[in-house]
Amino acid sequence: MEKKVVNNYGSFDVVFTHGEGSLLWDKNGKKYIDFLAGIAVNCLGHNNPALVKAIQEQAAKEIHISNYYLSDIGLKYIDDLLQATGYERAYFGNSGAEANEAAIKLCRKYGWLSENGSKNLESAKKNGKTAKRHVIYTLEKSFHGRTLATLKATGQDNFHPSYFAPYPEGFKTIRAGDFETIKTAFEDTTAALFIECVQGEGGVNLVDKKWAQAAADEARKAGALVVCDEVQTGMGRTGTLLASDALGIKPDVVTLAKAIAGGLPMGACLFRGKAKDVFVAGDHQSTFAGNPLVCAAADAVIKELTKPGFLDRVSEAGDRICSTVASWNCPLISDIRGKGLMLGFEIISSVKAFDIEVECLKRGLCCCTAGVNTVRFLPPLVITNEEIDEGLKIFKSVLFDMVS
Repeated sequence: MEKKVVNNYGSFDVVFTHGEGSLLWDKNGKKYIDFLAGIAVNCLGHNNPALVKAIQEQAAKEIHISNYYLSDIGLKYIDDLLQATGYERAYFGNSGAEANEAAIKLCRKYGWLSENGSKNLESAKKNGKTAKRHVIYTLEKSFHGRTLATLKATGQDNFHPSYFAPYPEGFKTIRAGDFETIKTAFEDTTAALFIECVQGEGGVNLVDKKWAQAAADEARKAGALVVCDEVQTGMGRTGTLLASDALGIKPDVVTLAKAIAGGLPMGACLFRGKAKDVFVAGDHQSTFAGNPLVCAAADAVIKELTKPGFLDRVSEAGDRICSTVASWNCPLISDIRGKGLMLGFEIISSVKAFDIEVECLKRGLCCCTAGVNTVRFLPPLVITNEEIDEGLKIFKSVLFDMVS
């Protein structure tokens, strides 16, 4: 089978058969410590009893219905999600890229409405002109998805190969932390500012709180929406339910995916304030989006994440990893970055982070890279101290073997 699957992912030869908590086993019975969690997807780990029960019970009742109708579990979940996050409306999709596509379309429509008013919407549809307020600003080193629009929104040139051109227009980038640029960047052509609260694919880079607040203020002064891409940082990954809560910028729109349904394919776009009523029937749709099965899984996830002390434990686990790695004083590590259980370890340029990833996998530790020089840890949020210590023992052995 391995030779028949298109190898878009550069997949390793290992074949996993089952998991439990933060552990995985391959077809040969070898055990691995999972510091990747499906790239921040398996927030409750593998084979979580509450998640498995919710999926099994829902599968026996109703897996999918058309979005022409409503499901009881879908209505329950949206109430639980909006109450937990403080938003007013939600659109469900199947992935992070779809959630970001929804946000992009909403921002572009918002630009039309702010120029023309709702009375002119029908004429706007007919005349085919591009709205003046259509520009979307993203950050350098950002990552927003693999569709053509989300690729172009991504602030990394290596994600814009010429063989996928032409790309959609109307995207510009600014550098996070640049206070001078935000004073003049946003104007009456700006529809939105997109911010990743922690840049994952860009190298696990924290966005400065004061800069994020200043940028959001300037964007709003210009009449633009503020959007936070929380596809990776959302659902407890950084120690708060939403990472934007810790930044204090109160975005108009938030996008979610990855961990939202604990492993089932789901994405969401949350709206409030002036963004909540922009979408109307026919603006954006998806066949499988928010079906009863994924909503049941997602509701089980939100219940676990909002239990007292759960998110405090995420921060404690992240601190344990960082302090332990720092105590090694390893000459291969030049910087430790991240928040909660979204962590990056910058490797000196003479050693490739990918080589460390490969060797870790050989020794029984699953991790990944973020760019060329950063090893990234995204373990399940339920990881135990014993599993942390076992995984770090492997990581340490790989690093110091490479030193010698």
